[in-house]
Amino acid sequence: MPKAPAAEQLRLLDLAALDAKLHSLDVRRRALEADPRLGPAKTALEQAAEAARSADALVASAEAELAAVEAKVAEVSTRIARDESRLYAGGLSKDLEALQKDIAGLSARQSDLEDTELEVLEKLDGLRAAQGEAAEALGHAQASSQDLRDELDEQLGAIAQERSAVARQRSDFARGIDAGLLDVYEKTLAKRGVGAARLFHGTSEGSGMALSPGDLAAIRSAAEDEIVFCPDSGCILVRSPEWS
Repeated sequence: MPKAPAAEQLRLLDLAALDAKLHSLDVRRRALEADPRLGPAKTALEQAAEAARSADALVASAEAELAAVEAKVAEVSTRIARDESRLYAGGLSKDLEALQKDIAGLSARQSDLEDTELEVLEKLDGLRAAQGEAAEALGHAQASSQDLRDELDEQLGAIAQERSAVARQRSDFARGIDAGLLDVYEKTLAKRGVGAARLFHGTSEGSGMALSPGDLAAIRSAAEDEIVFCPDSGCILVRSPEWS
């Protein structure tokens, strides 16, 4: 078995406490990164953005439709004005009758187009109102998403700052531990997730389980400077006469 003075082994408990703190901070960080509110907030934002894009597209389509109708109205109006100018200028009666018929047909066409123009304008008013509502909903979704992100970022920043301080403390403390013992501890921590724990009144605080009489007897019979391990969790068991 590897060996280290009992006093050095006791120092492992302080190191393990720092590692437990680091682990706790990492758990908190992962929990914040996977906050259950993030998914719904993202979905709400995506849906609001899609609704806004759809509303914009409908308005753009209606505006294009209106522009096309207005162009046709303008074209018909121009033709009517031209024919009326020719009509008022006089000419052969046959030509004048043809102009009058053409003007009558164009006027009917103009009336139909103006009715269509009014329908499109009415539709466009409704679409613009819906566009405004969609934009407002998108703004709310963006604000809610940003508020949540800011809240989480603030907490993550605090955790990162605390973790950095604990990590420095841990590094400083580890430098004061016997190198051989520290090597055993680090390998145990990497493999088992817990580097060291107390053996307290027959119970391993690494596993939370009471050791069997045979395991207890073997551990208690080991020399003070021998490094012993929990048979269940595999971590280093730190012993003390007052914990027996």
